[in-house]
Amino acid sequence: MTRLTYRTELIHHDPETVFAWHERLGALERLTPPWAVVDLLEKKGGIEDGATVALRVHRGPASFKWVLEHTGYIENERFRDEQTSGPLKSWLHTHRFDAIDGGGTRLEDDIELELPLGFPMAPVLVRGELGRLFRFRYRRLFTDLARHATHSSKPRMTVAITGASGLIGSNLADFLTTGGHRVIRLVRDSRQLADDSIYWNPATGEIDVEGLVGADALVHLAGTSIASGRWTEARKRSIKQSRVKGTELISRTLATMSGGPRILVSASAVGFYGDRGSERINETALAGKGFLAEVCRAWEGAAKPAERAGVRVTTLRTGVSLSPAGGALGQMLLPFKMGAGGRLGSGKQYLSWIDNDDLIAAIHHVLMTDSIRGPVNATAPHPVTNSTFTAALGRTLSRPTVIPVPAFAVKAAFGQLGREALLWGQRVLPEKLLESGFTFFYEGVEESMQFQLGRAG
Repeated sequence: MTRLTYRTELIHHDPETVFAWHERLGALERLTPPWAVVDLLEKKGGIEDGATVALRVHRGPASFKWVLEHTGYIENERFRDEQTSGPLKSWLHTHRFDAIDGGGTRLEDDIELELPLGFPMAPVLVRGELGRLFRFRYRRLFTDLARHATHSSKPRMTVAITGASGLIGSNLADFLTTGGHRVIRLVRDSRQLADDSIYWNPATGEIDVEGLVGADALVHLAGTSIASGRWTEARKRSIKQSRVKGTELISRTLATMSGGPRILVSASAVGFYGDRGSERINETALAGKGFLAEVCRAWEGAAKPAERAGVRVTTLRTGVSLSPAGGALGQMLLPFKMGAGGRLGSGKQYLSWIDNDDLIAAIHHVLMTDSIRGPVNATAPHPVTNSTFTAALGRTLSRPTVIPVPAFAVKAAFGQLGREALLWGQRVLPEKLLESGFTFFYEGVEESMQFQLGRAG
């Protein structure tokens, strides 16, 4: 039997607040690190006695099913999860919430586990992995609680989300529900409809207007990926139409509704600015040239009907969101881990990035801040060159980054996609977010990578 204990202190949050966070929908997902590949198979109940959760955990080419049952529930004090079936001989995890003199919570995680026979190095590996896990958990819990506390005096919202199954949308939904907000997911497959979702289909112009009536805001994130293949003419039409048609449908719907969302946060991208070299760009800069700039102009323009009807509209010009669970960083990990990473082209092109947790928090901040409207640069305050980004990722992974990829090779492999998305650059600054009081927890690119990849000390 192995016993391990981890603890942290949350000085500004009492046990009732911290315990309530753990009881809400999305808590398990927020506590699951982005580098882990875990599927939620089934969940019955919350964290009360008798509630269960079934997970599929993937480790490399292997996977296993892990079923846990909650026991020992005492409100605002503790709960446990115990393995009923899975890879270990036994697992008992006790979560304790103790008040600190003078205010705050001491959160303690006590784990008793018994490993299968025949794994001599397993105790060392388990200690290392669990230490990495809880360092991540405590950091995310701290930042999430701080984000929600900033706007705790404001009423909780009901927020509708398109693209809620994607990387950003799913994280946003879990973040909002752990903060006490309600989420309505817009889904295009009627077979996936549930109590917390409504139907829409931008291709046919269908949307459940009645289902939107109870929402205070709508966050529109849906759109075909720009990086899933070379930009043929057909592919470019699909990329543009998926953004414009969906935004037009939502915008026209909100403009003509009686009741329903009066806030629309609609995604855009820093591609709006085109190739701008080392120019420092804020939200007042004009659109650039190129296919991505053309798409972003049309995308943002499609939200105008809602704006003219008095809806508070914000278009988020998002940079590269850093998370190993997907997006650009997720695609880079394998070649960099193999030591085959390197700068692209000259490496001098600027990359405007943002930590995925900061991006989620920025969307929440926009929702809760009435004065924010129009274009908003959703990027970290310190954009970096491709060479700097490459070196930071190499250091984070402890891998060399000495194999540059020439510009001609990028163009040959990816065509226009490679030229605009990989070789062009923008040095974009989040002026509106900073002026409105938003705080970035991850201003440095290497700091973000270390957190997201579980490499922070």
